[in-house]
Amino acid sequence: MDSLLFAATINPLVHLNAVLNSIATVLLVLGFVLIKRGHRQAHGWVMISAFLVSCLFLVSYLTYHWTAGSVRFTHPGIVKVIYLVILLTHVVLAMTVPFLASATIAFALLGTGFKSASELTQDQRSRYLAKHRRLAHWTLPIWLYVSVTGVVVYVMLYHLWPPVA
Repeated sequence: MDSLLFAATINPLVHLNAVLNSIATVLLVLGFVLIKRGHRQAHGWVMISAFLVSCLFLVSYLTYHWTAGSVRFTHPGIVKVIYLVILLTHVVLAMTVPFLASATIAFALLGTGFKSASELTQDQRSRYLAKHRRLAHWTLPIWLYVSVTGVVVYVMLYHLWPPVA
């Protein structure tokens, strides 16, 4: 199948998924830069935005696979091995991101005053922020890896080595 013809027949959700993964990646990096520069409130809004974009991605991804199924990677040899390793690590780590991100965000919200001042002491808030920081050290690299490798899988599968007829 001609690659241009194949590109025209790809479900549009595939492209949307890649765009949403790319946006999530940019937001995650921006959130990291903001917190390193001490901009806590901006960091919080950007990370919530990254989470919402990732939620949209998940809805789109599940809708695509529910309605369209999957596309097999057909290129042989070492390229297929590399693709499968990237795909396997992507899928395994992707299963952890919703839980890690939710917990990381919950600790941040509890630590920064999401609950009214009478419900948590300053010591409790400090402990939640410490938990947030410790978990974020794991969450961010895993979430970034999943977002980036999602785009890599998309490029490999639909642009570099599209299936042949």
